[in-house]
Amino acid sequence: MTQIDATTIWFIIIGLAIGSFALRFAFIGFVGDRPMPPWLLRHLRYTAVAILPALIAPLVVWPSATEGQPDVARMAAAAVTLAVGLITKNVLAAIFTGAGTLYGLLYLLG
Repeated sequence: MTQIDATTIWFIIIGLAIGSFALRFAFIGFVGDRPMPPWLLRHLRYTAVAILPALIAPLVVWPSATEGQPDVARMAAAAVTLAVGLITKNVLAAIFTGAGTLYGLLYLLG
């Protein structure tokens, strides 16, 4: 494994902190006291819906627990979560059912 110099690490940390601050300030500092345009509000409505699948999809398709090989338990849990979410329109029900499916199948399949 290659080691990274401490200066490089601090440069990256400070750069990410500045970038994160700039991104937040763009909305809070520049636009915070004015109403946002309707087209922007329409697009921001879908941000929360896009974040959870974007975080979960790599863990389903290339799980590190199986060294990147897809497995039945994770694919089935993702399918159950999607189905329950679409049918019930309840996020918590979808999350808990998917988690229960994942852990149940991992237990049954070994």
